[in-house]
Amino acid sequence: MNSRRVRVRFAPSPTGPLHIGGVRTALYNYLFAKKHGGDFILRIEDTDQYRLVKGAEQYIIEALQWVGIAPNEGVGFGDGTHYPYRQSERKESYRQYAEKLIASGHAYYAFDTEEDLESLRKTNTNAKYDAVTRLGLKNSLNLSEEETKELLSSNNNYVIRLKVPANEEVVFEDEIRGTVKVNTIEMDDKVLLKSDGMPTYHLANVCDDYVMNISHVIRGEEWLPSAPLHVLLYRFLGWESVMPKFAHLPLLLKPDGNGKLSKRDGDRLGFPVFPLQWTDPQTGEMSSGYKQNGYLPDAVINMLAFLGWNPGGTKEIYTLEELVKAFTIERISHGGAKFDAEKAKWFNHEYIKSKSNVELALLLQPIIENAFGDFDLSYISLACNLIKDRMVLLNDILSFEYLFNSPKKYDEANLAKVAVVKGLLDIDELEASLNSITNFSATEIEAIFKEFATKNQLKVGELMKFLRVSLVGELSGPSIPELIVLIGKETTIVRIRNCFQKL
Repeated sequence: MNSRRVRVRFAPSPTGPLHIGGVRTALYNYLFAKKHGGDFILRIEDTDQYRLVKGAEQYIIEALQWVGIAPNEGVGFGDGTHYPYRQSERKESYRQYAEKLIASGHAYYAFDTEEDLESLRKTNTNAKYDAVTRLGLKNSLNLSEEETKELLSSNNNYVIRLKVPANEEVVFEDEIRGTVKVNTIEMDDKVLLKSDGMPTYHLANVCDDYVMNISHVIRGEEWLPSAPLHVLLYRFLGWESVMPKFAHLPLLLKPDGNGKLSKRDGDRLGFPVFPLQWTDPQTGEMSSGYKQNGYLPDAVINMLAFLGWNPGGTKEIYTLEELVKAFTIERISHGGAKFDAEKAKWFNHEYIKSKSNVELALLLQPIIENAFGDFDLSYISLACNLIKDRMVLLNDILSFEYLFNSPKKYDEANLAKVAVVKGLLDIDELEASLNSITNFSATEIEAIFKEFATKNQLKVGELMKFLRVSLVGELSGPSIPELIVLIGKETTIVRIRNCFQKL
């Protein structure tokens, strides 16, 4: 790293909810900035006013807050020295740069109508507005100075286009992909300033990065084709010496590797692709989010970090602080990273197990209150000790209803498996045995059950199966003695009698 202060920006467009791949881009920017003691900025690129979606900007802010990678300046996170950070609010600042490019001969006014451009496409479906076609179209390169001034003064619609050199090789270094070379034959004269005075992404992006002293541009691979255009803009505006370093991240692929994981994949593939639940304001269609599905934010961050980056070695569980220390651009892969939904669950399971019982109980509180009403922190903390090894998602608490209610019904097959105890078990004697316990501990309870089984010519395993169905409602669950300690003697006896009556 040179002496220039590291400043990176995450610049999403609020044309929809933030995709999980966008969160990964934000994460890599965050890790890089923090690793080098720099600044992480949130800039909202809303130049495409017609495609903005209500609520999308606030969604972006809330998603970054939830995963815990809050920018230190930007929209929703505090004003720095380069306010405002919403491009629509910087609209008036861009024209000066577009006109500077016109004055230097690197841009021009284009007055073509939609009909003119459609006619060009009909002539040649592969035709683009470039060094070949521009001389036959209606722009200031072909019109006289007087004609151009007249069109401008008469409020004719126009755009400002970049004058891309003909047959020139644009070369730049990418921090991930190495040397990139693109011939301008493959490029077109992109619009820089639209007819409504709003800049396109290309002009606004470059100008804002320059004004905000951005040192590194870390963004998705889909922007790689735009990079040569941005390099030309830096050169033509005289900013080449302070051009940021580029790093284009590999694509996030579908689990089968067949194409980019998109927003449309959503619940269709059986897992969320958004950090938070999203309801489309126009259609009312709801897409699930990692938060609402019961994922922990630190598990999501850990999972995303490994989708396209690896620190080496076998360690996989990293705190955010550890990720900051370990992160380097050099360890980012060139190829696309396949999303693994099962691996995402594995990360979440590991993080749930690592929580203290009280921490996990507090995370479960809103789910429990919504489903079961009352919440007792002491009781749920003890319950977490029994079940957290069995939990993959926070929402899994809903499958442990026996912690809150007696079984309402019993599977006939399960009842048949424990019916052997019917003629051998004296329910009153079993209740008396439980009541005789002075030290109500799992060890004492287990000893009493073994003694009771021997006395009544029962196999311990058969008795335990009956007790499990009685307490849980099925033949799976945590340790029976420990569960009895948790739910208490009275509740245990009521559940045993209820089940016995069904045999």
